[in-house]
Amino acid sequence: MKDSFSRLRPLLGAGLATLAALAILVFLGAWQLERRAWKQDLVARIEARAHGEPEAIVPESRWPEWRAGDDEFRAVRLTGTALRDKEVLVHGLMSGQPGAPLQGFYVFTPIRLASGAIVMLNRGFIPGELRDPAMRRDMQVGDAVSVTGLMRAPEARGWFMPENRPELDQWFTRDIAAMAQARGLERVAPFWVDTLAAPTATAWPRPGQTRLSIPNNHLQYALTWFGLALTLLGVFGAWAWKRTRAEP
Repeated sequence: MKDSFSRLRPLLGAGLATLAALAILVFLGAWQLERRAWKQDLVARIEARAHGEPEAIVPESRWPEWRAGDDEFRAVRLTGTALRDKEVLVHGLMSGQPGAPLQGFYVFTPIRLASGAIVMLNRGFIPGELRDPAMRRDMQVGDAVSVTGLMRAPEARGWFMPENRPELDQWFTRDIAAMAQARGLERVAPFWVDTLAAPTATAWPRPGQTRLSIPNNHLQYALTWFGLALTLLGVFGAWAWKRTRAEP
């Protein structure tokens, strides 16, 4: 009896460790399924907002309570006057030849509404050689603007993103508050509008750079975790069977 217990005692410790690891793997798999459901709901809401009938821009009285979770990617109509002398160029990339994206800037132009408030409009992407406004005659100061676009939230700087340097007029993130301060603008919306592309948009700036496709690989991740859990059970079962069948 004592010899049998001595042989089976290692199974107890290994079994507890296996059970703990199994619980973690199953939890991670279930969590990925929850994330998948959340992502599917998010994608559905974004598509409904982006492809719905464009609405009037959110009035200034509601700007203090504006939340990205409620309104980002919603299609809106923006009408006002261009303040092109206050535009901001944000470094960015655009798809070009395969494996060779174009380097350039996104052109953010303040649009003054009839009320006097201002909304930053991303008019689109330009190559680096068109940075000088003299090279672009598409819009002048005071021009009337009427566009359809998507409301977007200000962008937070990522780990590997350079910091904005307003004193050198170098911008890498879409920080609307910092842009407004650098250009001496007041009553600026807490969001910006990304111009939707026209069906035959070929000129610069090139609008329509918002990507609505959001990766949803959570099902694959869940299957991976569940597969690891089954593998763990198989390995432990084979080891335990061999252990119990071994000669004293």
